[in-house]
Amino acid sequence: MTRNNKQATKRNLYSVLASFYNFSINTGLPALTNPCNTAVIRKIFKRPQAIQWNIVDKETVDEIIFRTMNIRNRLMLELMARGGMRVGEVLNLTPADIQERTLAIKNPKSGRVGEAVYVPRKILVRLTDYVKAHEIGNSDRIFPISYVAAWSMVKKSGNLVKIELRPHDLRRHAATYASRSGTPIEIVSKVILRHADLSTTQRYLGKVNDSEAIRWIETLYG
Repeated sequence: MTRNNKQATKRNLYSVLASFYNFSINTGLPALTNPCNTAVIRKIFKRPQAIQWNIVDKETVDEIIFRTMNIRNRLMLELMARGGMRVGEVLNLTPADIQERTLAIKNPKSGRVGEAVYVPRKILVRLTDYVKAHEIGNSDRIFPISYVAAWSMVKKSGNLVKIELRPHDLRRHAATYASRSGTPIEIVSKVILRHADLSTTQRYLGKVNDSEAIRWIETLYG
C-alpha cells in the first residue's frame, strides 16, 4: 500500500489501516491482533515533531520594508507581509486582479475557483500607481520575474537587517502579528491565510515565549 509513495502519504495510509483494525477489534473481533500496533511499525510511520518557526517581529519587518528602495521589491514585500500572500500569488498578479478593496487570486492553492486577498488600501493605491507608471497590460504580470529571483530578492532584503529571511516568513509574520494584535483566529485563518482548516493556521503562528506571555497577562489584568 505504501510502496513508491511519499512519507506523508505512507503515514496517512498507515493511520487509516490502523484505525480500521482498531474499529474491527472494538466492534466485533476482540481476538483480532492489530498488525499495525508493533514497535517497529509505529516507529517507521511515526509523525515528525511539528516545526516551531521563528517569527519575524513587526519592527524588523517595518525596517526591512523601509530600507528597501526599489519600488517593485517593496510592493512585493508588503503584499507578503501585510496581506499574507504566498510568493507565487504575488508573482501571478495582473492589473485585472486589482479590485476596489481586494486582490483577486485565480487558481488558488486551495483548489477553489478564486479567492480574495484583503490588503491595506494604501498598498492597493501604490500598486495601481505602479501599474499605470509602467504601462502594464491588463492581463500581463505586474511582477514578471521568476520564483528564484523573487526568493533571492527576499533573502537580500533580510540581509539588510542581518537576518535569514524567506518569502514564507513574511506570510507567517502577517498571521502571527494579526493574532497577537487581537484578531480572532477565524479571521486570521479564513481571511488572512485563507486556510480551510484552523489546525493548519495553528502551525503558522509563532511560539509564545515567556516574556511575551507575561506582557500579555499584564496588559489584560495588570
